[in-house]
Amino acid sequence: MRLRTPGGLRRAGRAVLGALTAARPRLPRTRRGQRWLAQALMVVCAVALAPAAWLHTAADARVRTAADAPAREVAVVFGAGLWEGRPSPYLAHRLDTAAELYRAGKVRALLVTGDNSRAEYDEPDAMRTYLTARGVPDGRIVSDYAGFDTWDSCVRAKKIFGVDRAVLVSQGFHIRRAIALCRSAGIDAYGVGADDVHDVTWYYGGTREVFAAGKALLDVVFEPDPHFLGPREPGVADALAGDLTAAGGAG
Repeated sequence: MRLRTPGGLRRAGRAVLGALTAARPRLPRTRRGQRWLAQALMVVCAVALAPAAWLHTAADARVRTAADAPAREVAVVFGAGLWEGRPSPYLAHRLDTAAELYRAGKVRALLVTGDNSRAEYDEPDAMRTYLTARGVPDGRIVSDYAGFDTWDSCVRAKKIFGVDRAVLVSQGFHIRRAIALCRSAGIDAYGVGADDVHDVTWYYGGTREVFAAGKALLDVVFEPDPHFLGPREPGVADALAGDLTAAGGAG
C-alpha cells in the first residue's frame, strides 16, 4: 500500500474543503437578493403557521374549563395512548375530567373514542374500565373502537353515533383542533382541556400540533371518509334514554 506524503495529504484536504465549499448554498450578495430571500422566508413561515392560526381563530371562543363548560348530553373523550394496557397519564387526566363533568351533571353520557386496530391494543375498553372504577355507570359509557385520529372520531361521532352537540375532552394543546374538526363534521362542540403538568411530553404535544394543524385543514377542506364508517349505532341514544344494559359500544 502506498503511503501519502504530508504534501499530498494537504492537497487532498484542500480538495475536499473546496468540494464542500462549492456544494454549500451561497447567500445572495446584493441587497436586492438579500431582501428577496428575507421576503421568501417570511412567506414560507406565514404559510406554515397559517393552519395553526386558523385553529385558534376557529376554536378559542369555545374552549372552557370543567367548571364553566356548557351542559351537553354527551362528552366525547379522545384516546391518548395506553401504558401496559392502562391509560397513559395524559389519557387518565382526560378521563378524570370527563368523570368530573358527569358527576357535576354537565353531561349524561360519555363517548370514549380510540384505537382498537389490533386485538392486544384496546383504548376504548381501557377507558371504560378506568371510568367505571371512578363511579361512572357502565351503561352511560359508549365505546367507539375506530377513532383512529381526531377527524375519524369527530365524523363517526356525528354519522355513526348521532351526536349533534357535545363537550369534547382532551389536553389543552389538542382541544382546539378537536373543536375545529368536530364543528366541521357537523357537531356543535365546546372543549375542555384537562389539567396537566407542562413537562417534556406536554411541550412535544404542543409542537406536534403546529404540524397536525396542516392535516386538520386538509381534512376540513376535502372531508375524507374515516377509515371505517358502517351502520348507525344506538349506543348514545340508549345511554341517554337510561337503558343501562344496551349502551355497550360499537364496532
